Amino acid sequence: MENAGASRSNNGPARLSDDIAVLESEIARFTLQREKALARVRELMAAEDPGKGISHHEEIFRLQQDKLRFDVEIKFRQNKINRINLGMDEDGTPGGGLSDGFLF
Repeated sequence: MENAGASRSNNGPARLSDDIAVLESEIARFTLQREKALARVRELMAAEDPGKGISHHEEIFRLQQDKLRFDVEIKFRQNKINRINLGMDEDGTPGGGLSDGFLF
């Protein structure tokens, strides 16, 4: 039984660093998608001509919603990385590296 506990503790930090690497790659992917959406919004807004009846309001609105969704996904992952670094559990309660809820 002790060996199982020891192997779990050895995998703990490695697993957490793997989680952080995955989260950081997801942040990079969402950031790229966010930038693409913003660039497309700029293109569509520049191409609009109300005098000629050229409007892209539906696609612009959809892209702005996507941008906001990407912002939330990025923030969610940044917060998750912060919780891992602080040693907190998923529900925000102290765990892992914290003793009695204090860092020091």
